[in-house]
Amino acid sequence: VQLQASGGGLVQAGGSLRLSCSASGRTFSTYVLGWFRQAPGKEREFVALIKWRGGDTYYADSVLGRFTISRPYAKDTVYLQMDSLEPEDTSVYYCAARGPYGLRLPTRPTDYEHWGQGTQVTVSS
Repeated sequence: VQLQASGGGLVQAGGSLRLSCSASGRTFSTYVLGWFRQAPGKEREFVALIKWRGGDTYYADSVLGRFTISRPYAKDTVYLQMDSLEPEDTSVYYCAARGPYGLRLPTRPTDYEHWGQGTQVTVSS
């Protein structure tokens, strides 16, 4: 699976951005697509995920109620709508995909097999 992330940019606090992650290749093997972010000097952290079949979603507490992950019409593009952005959201955002998983939702970077390049999101105060 190849992933291409886009949509980052510079926005003022309180503003919105929509990130896109386009998947290609063996997408039928995808079970989950997740978004992660990494700020300078910090570890990569989970943001949100969507189950490829069924569309169930799950969010980190820090973004719950502000960010929305979606996969309209079950196409091979996943969006991360980010509203009410805060300076603390400034990071490089990555999308990632993986196949079947066990009982635990895959929220760790090491849970994912395929990664896209990052897209920078900068929120000014």
